Amino acid sequence: MPEIAPAPGKTSPPAGSRRRFSWIWLVPIIAAVGGLLLVLRVWMEAGPEATISFQTAEGLESGKTQVRYKEVNVGIVQRVALNPDRTGVVATVRLNKEAAGLLQEGTVFWVVRPRLTLSGVSGLSTLLSGAYIGLDPAGHNAKDVPEKATKFSFVGLEVPPEVTQDRPGKRFTLKAHDLGSLDIGSPVYYRRISVGQVVGYRLDSSGKGVDIQVFVDAPNDAYVNEGTRFWNASGVDFSVDSSGLEVRSQSLLSVIVGGVAFDTIDTRLHAAAKPNASFPIYSSETAARAQPDGLPLRIRMRFDQSVRGLSVGAPIDAFGAPVGQVDSIGLELDRTTNQFYALVGATLYPERLGAKTFEEIREFSGASLEHPSGKLMAAMIDRGLRAQLRIGNLLTGQLYVAMAVFPDADPATFKMEEAPFIPTVPNNLDQLQLQLNSILTKLDRIPFDGLGAEVGNLLQGTSRLVKRLDTQLAPEASAMLRQAGRSLAVVGGMLSPDAGLPVNTATLLQELARTARSLRELADYLQTHPGSLLRGRAPDTVPARAPAR
Repeated sequence: MPEIAPAPGKTSPPAGSRRRFSWIWLVPIIAAVGGLLLVLRVWMEAGPEATISFQTAEGLESGKTQVRYKEVNVGIVQRVALNPDRTGVVATVRLNKEAAGLLQEGTVFWVVRPRLTLSGVSGLSTLLSGAYIGLDPAGHNAKDVPEKATKFSFVGLEVPPEVTQDRPGKRFTLKAHDLGSLDIGSPVYYRRISVGQVVGYRLDSSGKGVDIQVFVDAPNDAYVNEGTRFWNASGVDFSVDSSGLEVRSQSLLSVIVGGVAFDTIDTRLHAAAKPNASFPIYSSETAARAQPDGLPLRIRMRFDQSVRGLSVGAPIDAFGAPVGQVDSIGLELDRTTNQFYALVGATLYPERLGAKTFEEIREFSGASLEHPSGKLMAAMIDRGLRAQLRIGNLLTGQLYVAMAVFPDADPATFKMEEAPFIPTVPNNLDQLQLQLNSILTKLDRIPFDGLGAEVGNLLQGTSRLVKRLDTQLAPEASAMLRQAGRSLAVVGGMLSPDAGLPVNTATLLQELARTARSLRELADYLQTHPGSLLRGRAPDTVPARAPAR
């Protein structure tokens, strides 16, 4: 290219001065380097990102919603978006660098909002500050928490966990037929003291039962051992049976929200239970405290009388101890008599008599038998063991089966089979009914019609007699009474003070008194002069006259 000549009147700068660097460019360069350093610092100090899936974005807001652990801000929500299939939302959160170790397997997230549950009210602080995401790491101790994040995708909980994972205590699984009135937050009692709560439940793998998760706080978790039994303590246990009326409850809270109670029943097993150990849950405290059932013995019983009042589940007592329950009640037809009878199926548990008694049964029967109680049962039946229906409660009319010895019972044979028959005898009520029927039969044979006719004739004769007394004897009796009245009036006149009879009687009495005095004087004289009876009375002596002076 041709060189351009400088304009007239101007001189061109020296050739070396064209390559000189202007210092003004240092300002943007320094600013750019500082920005890069700041970005690098922010990038190096920034914590990891993680995604959390929720069903709804309620309470979540990009750039504002915080992530908190123990009420300390450890991160923030960067963005919230729908998931690919639009069934929920995905929240992207960034945690602080020092909290990176919280992102690990087992960490749970949930949105903290105001909630009212059975265990109380939570999240009230969010009414002013807004909702936030809470987290609970899996590690219990500081040494269990890694320094770096190991997991970056989580599924958030829709409700907060009842118990945090770093809370001291143990979790246990209770196997139940159904949930009943239990719910998350229902208390767990030990000796009527709340020591834990229900933290979750789900159907078991077979779908035929429920696994209930309970948490027992330390140090009370040490009371749960291999000999512990749990039972449902929900509501009020109200029962009316052969033992009478019984009402039980753990507390007012358990009446409202349900509850679970436990106690150590078998003191021989005292080893501490491991975390997440499984226990069956019994329907009541009575069932939990019952003796171990052991090997069941299925039996059948035939009753030729009414079984009204006997229900499935009714107890079977052996000498006052509960040893089983009724399983089924049906009717069968006896082809020989063409009469229906009740066929009752039941289950006996000989081990309920106690470990020592059961060992004696084994020693007597021989351990080689499939049912050690079979030989003993046969021996007892030979001695008169029979089953009998008895009234357990007069108020409700409930019946139970009693196993007792009746020495006068008819002989019976016993054959040990899959479900052996136990001979029965009529109960006292049936015997009383037979006696009443006999009395009624005898009363029915009395000729009440003839007796009624005889009684009628007797009443008619009595009526005629009364009429005769009224018409014939009554006038004669009246005349007799009037004559008696006149006679008594005459006697009264004779006895009056101014009548002659009392005056003459008084004169007579005076004469008799003078005669008695004369006789008394005569007797005194004869006593003094007994000879006067022969010589007569001596002349009276004249008293001498005194000389005159």
